[in-house]
Amino acid sequence: MRIFFKKYLFLLAIIGLVQTVTFAQNWDIELLKKINIDRNKALDPTFKVITNSVTPLLIAVPSGMFIYQLASKDSTQKFKTTVVCGSIVIAGVLSTSIKNVVRRDRPFVTYPEIELETEAGSLSFPSGHTSLAFSLATSVSIVYPKWYVIAPSYAWAGAVGYSRMHLGAHYPTDVIAGAFIGVGSAWLSYKINKWYAKPRK
Repeated sequence: MRIFFKKYLFLLAIIGLVQTVTFAQNWDIELLKKINIDRNKALDPTFKVITNSVTPLLIAVPSGMFIYQLASKDSTQKFKTTVVCGSIVIAGVLSTSIKNVVRRDRPFVTYPEIELETEAGSLSFPSGHTSLAFSLATSVSIVYPKWYVIAPSYAWAGAVGYSRMHLGAHYPTDVIAGAFIGVGSAWLSYKINKWYAKPRK
């Protein structure tokens, strides 16, 4: 009787897991369809600019910080520059590694009705653009904790994440995961660099 009961509970757990995954997948694609298929196509050029701004800003911001570091000879600036650069590297490595482990197809591959309006690779989860955008936004906000830095940084990162769905390149869960990876990478870089900069006895 006890064995039968355990098997019954195990079966219920499996059914519950399948239903949860199915619900999550249904929610994921249904939300993406509302964002992508029902989108205002007049905004496509704007979101293309936003999505394509990631790489230039990933180069420009750390480069500007490094140039300022050399010009000002500010000892704290080196720490700030290293935190931002480290955050970007960590986010890039994590998102690429997870993509190759999960190997989720892009939404337009699985659902042909999704309209792709930008360049996209073959793997979807997580969103690399979103990961790097939130990595940059969070790390810059950590080292320059001013509202006029934090507000536009996160507004831009959020717009990048939304642009990836608007343009049909990613599921909502890809973007959410990318945001978490980006934020986590920034804090990890900050903690590592703070530990490394701590005076040793």
